[in-house]
Amino acid sequence: MKRLLIVEDEKLIRQGINVMVKRSDVNIEEILECKNGEEAYKILNDVKVDVMITDVRMPKMDGIELVKKIQNLEDKPQIIVVSGYDEFNYAVEALRQGVREYILKPIEREKINAILVKINEELEDKKAKSSVIKQIENQQLKYLILNEKITEEEIHAIEKQFSTLFFKERYLVCQCNSSMDLNIHNEKVIVLKDADDYFVIIADEEELSSLLKNELKNYSVGISKVHEGIRELREGYLESIHARKEAFVKCVPVCYYQDKDYKYETVPDNFADHFVQLFGTAKIDGSLSKLSRIQYNAKNNKISPEKLLEVTEQILIRLIETYQRIIEFDMMEFNKLKDPLHYKDSDEYFSLFFQWIRRMQQVIIDEFNDYRNKEKINTAVRYIHENYSKNLNMAVVSNYISMNYSLFSLNFKEYTGMNFVNYLKKIRIDEAKKLLQDTEEKVLDISQAVGYDNEKSFMKVFKSVCGVSPTEYRKNIHMGKKERLRAK
Repeated sequence: MKRLLIVEDEKLIRQGINVMVKRSDVNIEEILECKNGEEAYKILNDVKVDVMITDVRMPKMDGIELVKKIQNLEDKPQIIVVSGYDEFNYAVEALRQGVREYILKPIEREKINAILVKINEELEDKKAKSSVIKQIENQQLKYLILNEKITEEEIHAIEKQFSTLFFKERYLVCQCNSSMDLNIHNEKVIVLKDADDYFVIIADEEELSSLLKNELKNYSVGISKVHEGIRELREGYLESIHARKEAFVKCVPVCYYQDKDYKYETVPDNFADHFVQLFGTAKIDGSLSKLSRIQYNAKNNKISPEKLLEVTEQILIRLIETYQRIIEFDMMEFNKLKDPLHYKDSDEYFSLFFQWIRRMQQVIIDEFNDYRNKEKINTAVRYIHENYSKNLNMAVVSNYISMNYSLFSLNFKEYTGMNFVNYLKKIRIDEAKKLLQDTEEKVLDISQAVGYDNEKSFMKVFKSVCGVSPTEYRKNIHMGKKERLRAK
């Protein structure tokens, strides 16, 4: 039992009841005392009381009048009336007003103990049932707000179920980060957790205003427009998500949803891919500056919050996909960064994001600077020059030097200044140019000599590199020789 109130004008009797209650078999967290009905009624308006033990005859407001006034309270306690008068009229009136027990003075310790034990069992049972009902109700509400394909019949059934329980007046929905425990003990407020583990709070304007000043003062909160009726709950929830993103991006504690039609700037579709390509190189600082600029523009309403969050997620996913076989990622930290809205705001988040990027960058650079890797790449280059005429690809070469495929790709580009495909192409075309210039071999034979099984494929590649076909190249070379001879 949480709280019990003793109402008795005689101090010694009041203290005696207090002692008996403390020695009972019921664990009571708090025992309050007062000396008349007026004081009791004020206490009952301020705090929730589980059980009230009251005398009948008291100054200012007697027990019967107090019991009558209590009937107007939303949270009525279980009432035990204690009286020194064995008067039938008092007992009848008390019981008619909802009094649980009517006992005579002097109070017997065993009797008060038995009454308290029985009431406490009923309160615990009611609390357990209420908890189960509340869980079921919360699951229904979560189903309503999270299910975008909910049917009209399902909405109607939930409306019917909550007709007497849900807000009869207007309400707001708010979403906030869940990085801290949120303790809201208010029966007028509904607190849920959505699929992304964020807190969803449903309350009227007055209650929400109080929460923002107290329980939610250290949270980042997005708040919907005012809504009415359970049918509008999902709409309010979606508005709160948008407002929460805006609060996060703009680094403000609270943001209210507004209908607006901004023409936002765009971000290149390949931004994330380009960012990842430059990861591990000296050019990453430029990419970080661009990302910082995107964040700045989002804070100033030039880029949508959704676009900023989308780009950030794409970068993280691409980095993992590309480099997780090369370096060890702290997956716990990665998963935190993948969920920006669990942070207070975008300034806090991107500070940690940039730190993480730079740490991973240093790991990659350390790998690049490893002497053994350089030696392996040098071996790979010699192998390519010796075997360019064979069926060669990056998998064959990386296996030859026993290096991870992705790490080989990164190191090879760092070492040679170009990727593997372009490097092999350059060697083959350079050799083809020598053969066209110094021999009279057929183009077909030359293409095979430099590693191309398909003549058409060779001719296409040659023209893309040299600007002319192999035949035209040979013709131009021979014409140049003749002109030089005539000049002599």
